[in-house]
Amino acid sequence: MLSEFKKFLISGNVVDMAVGFIFGAAFATVVKSLVSNIIMPPIGLLMGGVDFSSLFIALDGKEYLSLSALDAAGAPAIKLGVFFNDVISFTILGFVMFMMVKAYNKLKVAEPVNEPAAPTTKVCPECAMDIPQAAKLCPHCRTAQ
Repeated sequence: MLSEFKKFLISGNVVDMAVGFIFGAAFATVVKSLVSNIIMPPIGLLMGGVDFSSLFIALDGKEYLSLSALDAAGAPAIKLGVFFNDVISFTILGFVMFMMVKAYNKLKVAEPVNEPAAPTTKVCPECAMDIPQAAKLCPHCRTAQ
C-alpha cells in the first residue's frame, strides 16, 4: 500500500493538480484585490459615495461606526458589503476560468478519430455465412447474391 501511495504522489497528475491549486489560490487573491480596490470604489462613488465594503446590518440592535468596530465588539451582523464583493469576485474568477479552459481546449491538439473500416464481407441470406462484398454467388450454398 505504501508503494502504491508513493507512486500516486509522484505521478504527473498529482503534481499538476498541486500546481494548479496553488496558482488558483494566488489568482483568487489577485481577483479579490481587483474587486475590493479597483472595481467597487467607483461603483460606490456612482451610487452616492457608498463604501460597499462597510455595508452591514448589526443584529444586536446597536449602531457601529465601521465594520472594524463591529468586528472588535464581536457583534453578530449581516455583512452585505463583504458578500457583494465576494459575489463579484466569484463572477470574475468564474469568467476568467471559463475563458482559460476555452482557450486551452482550442490549443489542445485533437486526436484523430478512428473511423471503423468499411465492411469487407456480407452475410449470405440463405446460409448465413460471411462472403466477400463483391461476390455475386455464395461459395457455400451457391445462391445468387
